[in-house]
Amino acid sequence: MKSKNPTKASSGIIAALVIAALCFSASTWASDEELKFTIATEAGDRESPNGQAVKKIADLVEKQSDGRITMNVFYQDEIGGPQELFDQLVRGNIDLFLGWPQTSYDERLGVLQLPYMTLGWEDALDAYAKDGWVSEVVEPILSDIGLEYLGPFPEGFGGIATAETYATNYEDAQGIKLRSQPIFPLPQTIQAMGFQAVPIDWSEVYTSIQTGVVDGDSSNVIFWDYTYFNDLLDYFVHSKHNFSFYTFLMNQNSWKALDDEDRGIIAGAVEVVVNEQFQNAKAEDEKWIQKAQEDGMKYVVPSDEEMAAWVKRVRETVWVEAEETMGEEVMAAVREHASDPSK
Repeated sequence: MKSKNPTKASSGIIAALVIAALCFSASTWASDEELKFTIATEAGDRESPNGQAVKKIADLVEKQSDGRITMNVFYQDEIGGPQELFDQLVRGNIDLFLGWPQTSYDERLGVLQLPYMTLGWEDALDAYAKDGWVSEVVEPILSDIGLEYLGPFPEGFGGIATAETYATNYEDAQGIKLRSQPIFPLPQTIQAMGFQAVPIDWSEVYTSIQTGVVDGDSSNVIFWDYTYFNDLLDYFVHSKHNFSFYTFLMNQNSWKALDDEDRGIIAGAVEVVVNEQFQNAKAEDEKWIQKAQEDGMKYVVPSDEEMAAWVKRVRETVWVEAEETMGEEVMAAVREHASDPSK
């Protein structure tokens, strides 16, 4: 989500080198040794749901190992942006990561952000569960680039947050500039909905809205837009074009170097947090919808007809384009399992 400048890029590289110095040799780890790992979240400070999630995993791992395994916890922007963090995870300089897999390594990972794939909470939670069909599609892809998939962290359905004006259909969206995460196919989705997509990294969103570079943000659950941009934004249209969720990933070399006992400790800690998030995600999202409205943000739900038109338009354009980059096999699984808009 972050845009890069030389200062931030340099600090990210320096931080990565510091992190590398903290890592143990992967060839000798065993359950009778003291181990120190790094865990980082790409989004959210220590008080955010994401920040609390990685801190809880670190605490659980330390407790379950009687202090033998400890984790250095890093929060949003502390050691780099999403792409930098993901790069360092693949290289093994970061051990565990909560964030979005970057499509720069394999464009098939764009299936995680494919629009209007699920249309309701029940379908979404089934699809994105650890044993759900989406997970079955992406797990071997992540393995191919050297990552162990430990579980999902669902947030809810994303929307469109804007200042001064809003749109609930293709025609009214014309001319409204929206920040989009620079990950395929999110910019393409925003374009297909009628808006002008402007790919911008997360750290630059506030200034971009403030200076009029964009009229708002897109594809996040309301928590992020309310918490970070409430003083700038007036509307949140719950377009539900994407189901927003993060993934818990571990460098595969780090994972394979552990014995069964230590793998169980780490996987068990992640499972506790994942299970809690699956139980609480919908209520958490609804809490922030209510909170945003109480503080003056107007919450808008498109009509059934408007939603159906957006679903049809986006699937007919973005899904066709996605097949060229993700391949027939991935898209065949999508078409087999995706929510039926007629129901």
